[in-house]
Amino acid sequence: MSASAVNLNNAELSRLPIEGPNYDRGSVSVGIAHIGAGHFHRAHQAAFINLLLQQGLAREWGICGVGVMPTDWTMRDVMNDQDGLYTLILENPDGSRDAQVIGSIVDYRYAPDDPESALEVLAAPSTRIISLTITEGGYRDPDGPAFALLTKALDRRRRRGIAAPTIASCDNIENNGEVARRAVLANAERVAPELAAWVAEHVRFPCSMVDRITPATTLEMAAEVRRDLGVDDRWPVVAEPFAAWVIEDDFADGRPPLEQAGVLVVDDVRPYELMKLRLLNAGHQCLAYFAHLCGFEFVHDAARDPLFAEFLLSYFDTEAIPTLPPVPGIDLHDYARTLIERFANPAVRDTVARLCAYSSDRIPKWLYPVICDNLASGGPVRLAAAVVASWARYAEGVDEWGVPYEVLDQLADSLVPIARSQYDNPTAFIEVTAVFCDLAHQPRFVEAYRWALDSLHRKGARATLEELLR
Repeated sequence: MSASAVNLNNAELSRLPIEGPNYDRGSVSVGIAHIGAGHFHRAHQAAFINLLLQQGLAREWGICGVGVMPTDWTMRDVMNDQDGLYTLILENPDGSRDAQVIGSIVDYRYAPDDPESALEVLAAPSTRIISLTITEGGYRDPDGPAFALLTKALDRRRRRGIAAPTIASCDNIENNGEVARRAVLANAERVAPELAAWVAEHVRFPCSMVDRITPATTLEMAAEVRRDLGVDDRWPVVAEPFAAWVIEDDFADGRPPLEQAGVLVVDDVRPYELMKLRLLNAGHQCLAYFAHLCGFEFVHDAARDPLFAEFLLSYFDTEAIPTLPPVPGIDLHDYARTLIERFANPAVRDTVARLCAYSSDRIPKWLYPVICDNLASGGPVRLAAAVVASWARYAEGVDEWGVPYEVLDQLADSLVPIARSQYDNPTAFIEVTAVFCDLAHQPRFVEAYRWALDSLHRKGARATLEELLR
């Protein structure tokens, strides 16, 4: 720790060398319980609520973070030691940065240690919104810890006659509110039919779109905050300046004045949601595997390579945007071009490895729908098929120089051996129906996929991209 760095806790707030909460945190009560208070939530939803608190609004809408995974113990310790405070650093493309201490998370509960404490905050009458960022994979198993805990809390509320909450999914999943609703109802049915009926009638599940590129925090980032900003923060958050939040106006028991923080509260989130998932999120996957195979470590270096920028724009313009409905107030082609600029921001230091991780949770939700829509409409699938082929090549776990690397994925134990068998069976990877459904039986897709995979094996990633764009 730097000799002059200020410890980050309530007692030291008056000594902060950077902007901090201008409100009395002691007067802020919990109105939102957030399951999965990791780096994205703290860069996004918590920052929006902090902005409202800075305006003297939303004092009854403070946040209690809820950790449900065993690995959340590190966040538990940091949140407890720092009274929920953390530094948010926005990295501007010109190299400047804006930093402030966020104070909207006023409590934290860790369910693996104390499930009763977590249940009580989720079931409290004052907790009127329960929001989620549990990653795309968190919805794979409706019996997982997040939904099991949530269902117990809803049952407790019903039995005590407490008003139903709003459950707001903030994960990158198409129709995320409905996906969360189905998962909760499936759990509730197993507990008691009357609970499921109560949930169906009273709980609200608004869909939302969230957008801010937020790389994982590193020890180097924490050291920079100590050295450059004079704040001893064990888990700061770094993000890009851009942030967007669009949420459906469907709340069970009131909500904060989100519009005052720049949130779009709309009747229909779907156009915004599809835009973000099929352009930004799928765009990240379009870049990730080719970039890794070409030896890039950071996203911005790949996005600044003219070949990669051209490939991304071609995917956006010819395959993704034609599958999208109009988005009120947004020119989709302009939005696509701003994505290249956002990806190319060198200060964010987002890693290619982060984009490559957990692909079996991401590709089916972000890229697969584009492929399906284009197959159904007769639209092109050549570039998206090449992206899937690049994932299959990446999943072999050995780069173009013969150096092995770890493939981080929920299904790695099965996918890596399958990927390594594709020299003998070129469609082995896409025959995994749990990920690709029937794509291996779609001739137009299979032809494009086999060409790309063969080219990746024979010529390498860069030559394959060049050929795709000829």
